[in-house]
Amino acid sequence: MDESVVAVAPAPGELEQHRRELTAYCYRMLGSPFDAEDAVQESFVRAWRSRDGFQGRSSLRSWLYRIATNVCLDMVKSRERRARPMDLGPAREPLASNLNTRSEATWIEPIPETLIAPEGDPADVAIAREAVRLAFVAALQHLPSRQRAVLILREVLRWEATEVAELLDTSVASVNSALQRARATLASRNLSSEDAPRTLKEADRALLERYVAAFEGYDIEALTSLIQKDAIQSMPPYDMWLRGRDDILAWWLGPGIGCRGSRVIPVGLANGSPAFGQYKPSPQGGYEPWSLQVIEIEGGAISELTFFLDTERLFPLFGLPPRLDS
Repeated sequence: MDESVVAVAPAPGELEQHRRELTAYCYRMLGSPFDAEDAVQESFVRAWRSRDGFQGRSSLRSWLYRIATNVCLDMVKSRERRARPMDLGPAREPLASNLNTRSEATWIEPIPETLIAPEGDPADVAIAREAVRLAFVAALQHLPSRQRAVLILREVLRWEATEVAELLDTSVASVNSALQRARATLASRNLSSEDAPRTLKEADRALLERYVAAFEGYDIEALTSLIQKDAIQSMPPYDMWLRGRDDILAWWLGPGIGCRGSRVIPVGLANGSPAFGQYKPSPQGGYEPWSLQVIEIEGGAISELTFFLDTERLFPLFGLPPRLDS
């Protein structure tokens, strides 16, 4: 931790310099970039209102984390747990009749790397990417809120148990117990907060270029060669998800045939994975927003495709235009 002490009331600029890391923390706690933004803003408001009471007995950073943690714990109480379609039921057949829409508050939502990436050491950037991947953030939501905070602070941010105990006003023994239970829950879901961080290799970048060309050309033979046989696909806000390349391509050639002729625009990384804005051909001409695609690659092939359909909120967040001309 950065234990530099501010001996006087912090200025607004001193609060602002912590925005990225606090946004990443709140996002892991809440599973939504929009909720995370609200939490950070509320944390800054509380910090500013109580600034005269800040006596420099701890670092400004740890003081802000205490406030942000309390804000997130309050928000968790009033919200349902966010999830991915895979958390809510088994894979379905690729039939339009299996589509069922749930509210946007149900879903883990993607976050652009530009909002949370730390500056400096590339190793820190790689670890930060791994700790916001969609499956990991979804798994965190299964933890009770205080266990969630303990695991993020201890294993992602590498705080000492004594520091976490002080932040949460509890004992070191309670922190260690909460961490042990949180680890057991993640292990039961085949996830760890200490997985090796992934980085895109040149071969992965070439794979993505082939994917974009194949998807825009709706070249099913080429797409078959790029997608793993046991890949999965989901499309929030629909709770239906598909398992297996055959079912994915059956969907694309069946109910999803409207995606033929789409344009696909790269937007950098979302949750540590490549992301693309997809625009479908519009009957009025040009192209209209359809999905934010987040693509995961393992073993030299695409292992997971998530099509987030809430373009009204997500496209502005990722800097994508509202439509494309012909």
